[in-house]
Amino acid sequence: MVEVTHRAQASVNDVFAVLADGWLYSGWVVGASHIREVDDAWPAVGARIHHSVGPWPLTIEDTTSVRSVDPPHTLELEARLWPVGAAVVRLELRETGPASCEITMSERAVRGPGRLIPHAAQAVLLVPRNRESLTRLTDLAVGRNPSTTP
Repeated sequence: MVEVTHRAQASVNDVFAVLADGWLYSGWVVGASHIREVDDAWPAVGARIHHSVGPWPLTIEDTTSVRSVDPPHTLELEARLWPVGAAVVRLELRETGPASCEITMSERAVRGPGRLIPHAAQAVLLVPRNRESLTRLTDLAVGRNPSTTP
């Protein structure tokens, strides 16, 4: 697993509220460019986000589904990206104060050619991307809750 941790000046509930709104997925996931549909049950186990990845007009359409969820502390996803394969992404939220939390994002390739890439090479690609994703996630959580905006 490639793991990144980020400290957010937002509560666990505020961060999880962003995760629970599937329409915001492309706002925080680096690479996701368009949300086509979100299952009504999102973020229940098995629910999916239908998204596009990449710059238009070269987008690839695929889905991300919920593998497990324990609101507001964990969300585990299977993110598909044909032809690369699929990855399991786990987000864990831990309260560090009344309006702050630590977010840990873990990712590992589980299918396709991506799983053959050595861990060190995956880390070179994923760590900067996932750090930026967590920064965007935090910004959305802070921006959606006026009481946390400085």
